[in-house]
Amino acid sequence: MKNYILNKSINLIESVFPNYTQTELIKIRYGLEGIYITITKTIVIFSIAIFLNIFQKLLILVLIYNLLRAFSFGLHANNSSNCLIASTIIFIGATYVCQFINTPLFIKIIVSAISIITFIKYSPADTKKRPIINQKKRLKYKLFSTLIIIIYTFILFLSKHNFLNNTILLSMIFQSFLISPFCYSLFKQTYNNFLYWEGGIRCAK
Repeated sequence: MKNYILNKSINLIESVFPNYTQTELIKIRYGLEGIYITITKTIVIFSIAIFLNIFQKLLILVLIYNLLRAFSFGLHANNSSNCLIASTIIFIGATYVCQFINTPLFIKIIVSAISIITFIKYSPADTKKRPIINQKKRLKYKLFSTLIIIIYTFILFLSKHNFLNNTILLSMIFQSFLISPFCYSLFKQTYNNFLYWEGGIRCAK
């Protein structure tokens, strides 16, 4: 279904804009694929959350995590099926866990410190399909993502809302892992993909 929709969309775009190069069409296809995956994933996860009566809490977790990921990026699953399965397990499971755990102060301090250091060093982490080539954009993403995680740290220690604190803490842990070189190595994906591009052209590895 996904490939059928994407192929039809690209064929339509190609017929309307015949001057588009294959490189531009590939970029458009990648963007459309991201939109398709996001929509289908959201429908499935939100439907399960509504059925389990945890929709509002799931929404809080999704917003907190996605704000952090929006500027730091990180590893993506190899295919849409793996992405859907992993996202469903993580988001639904994390929502349940965040309702019941009570994290000690020393864990919050350790996680916050490691996360801030990780973001300063590794954010943003790009992918092979979407390398962040522009150096100014990389710096901007690093500054924004680091600022967000510092703000999250302040909230973590100032807020007395247990569920909110747990969602922030787990978001920090998940995203710090997903932007780390260890995560890319573990799942056998290339890291620092922007290094293999020059002038917007893919270079030999």
